[in-house]
Order: sequence, then C-alpha cells, then structure tokens
Amino acid sequence: MKEEGFTQHHISRQFNIELSELRNQFLSMGGLVEEQLANAITALVTRDYHLAKRVATSDYKVNALEVMIDEESRIIIARRQPTAIDLRLVMAVIKTITDLERIGDEAEHIAQMALQTEGEASDKYFIAVNHLGDYVRSMLHDALDAFARLDTESALQVIHESIKVDGEYESISRQLLTYMMEDQRTIPVILNILWSARALERVAAHSRNICEYLIYLVKGKDIRHTSLETVEEQALHTR
Repeated sequence: MKEEGFTQHHISRQFNIELSELRNQFLSMGGLVEEQLANAITALVTRDYHLAKRVATSDYKVNALEVMIDEESRIIIARRQPTAIDLRLVMAVIKTITDLERIGDEAEHIAQMALQTEGEASDKYFIAVNHLGDYVRSMLHDALDAFARLDTESALQVIHESIKVDGEYESISRQLLTYMMEDQRTIPVILNILWSARALERVAAHSRNICEYLIYLVKGKDIRHTSLETVEEQALHTR
C-alpha cells in the first residue's frame, strides 16, 4: 500500500518547513550515496584508477551530510517534541542515515579494492560481480524511492530481493575460488573482487534496513529480526 507524501500538514508553518528540509537533506544524502556506489562499481569493473581515487577521497561528503542531518533531526525533536508519525519520521531518518553512511563506507571500500586491482586482469573475473553490483545498486535506488514515497509495497519487494543477494554472493565466491585454484597468479586480484562482492552484500543488507525503517514509519511496527511472513503481514495488512 502506498502512503503518498513525506510529511503531514501542521498548524505551524515553520514545522512544515523543517520537516520538508529534513526530507530534502535525506534525499540529497541518498542521491550522493547512490552516485558513490555506482562510481565505485564502475571503477572496479573497468579498472578506472582515477574514478576509484575520486570515490575513495569523497567519502567525507557523505559523512558531513550524516552529521548535519543527525543534528537537524535532534533539534526538531528538542524544539517541536513531535509525537506519533512525526516522531517516527524523525527517528526513521536518524536510523536510515546511519545505513546510508555505512553504504558510503562500502562504496569507498570497493574503490580501494579497485585501486589495488591490476589493469591487465581478465574481464571474465568481473562479469559476476558487475551483475551483482547492478542488482544491489537497483535495490538501493528502490529502497530510497520507496522511502521517499512511503511505499510499503515497494519496500517489501526490496526485502524479498535482499534474500536473493545472499545466494548470488555464494555463487560468485565459488566461481572466483575456482579461478584462484586454476591459476594462483590470480589470487591477489580475485581476493580484491571477493572483498568487493562482500561489500555489495552488505549494501543489500543496509538497503533492507532502510525498508524496515520505512515500514516502522508508516505502520508503527518494528519488524526487525522477524520472519519474512511477519514482515509481509505488518507491511501490507496492519495500519
């Protein structure tokens, strides 16, 4: 079920402005993290040293946004003392920006692996991780889009997709280990790819967390550490 809009209408015009600004800051951080992740994956797969360097040295921007949004959120709580869905909104934003910051860290980690990857490495080593990267990047985009639109159905779909990532990561690991066994000279570069695939798996987990916070925001139910069946019930049927 879709819940249109990120904020409610309040008697205080200034409160509306503050919540709108919080929304815009959150979306800006999400957009920056998406860009960082996309660039990190591209840098790894294409062995683009300069792009990898740019990602690795830009993480401070994500960190600065996290600090700013966290401070603004806490000011709103102290000044406005929000209740009900307004309080859940601010708390969900506080939790979500932590996951966004960690996704930024994973993007930086992938970029660091790209910097260490030899330019002459065979393209075949990167095919599977490139596919996983596209998949995880799409998950992150869908999670942020669902949060912006308060769309619990889309959030639930992302949670379903996160389960598939675990299987794909295991498949990639087996494939890359086979390459290492066939040619020990590939061990350094393949280890970097394995670490990058692991980082992508963690990005998928953080994207799932974002969707769980969204369900908490809209439905008022904390569905962390619960079964998928319970998540579906809370996301689709409980108000």
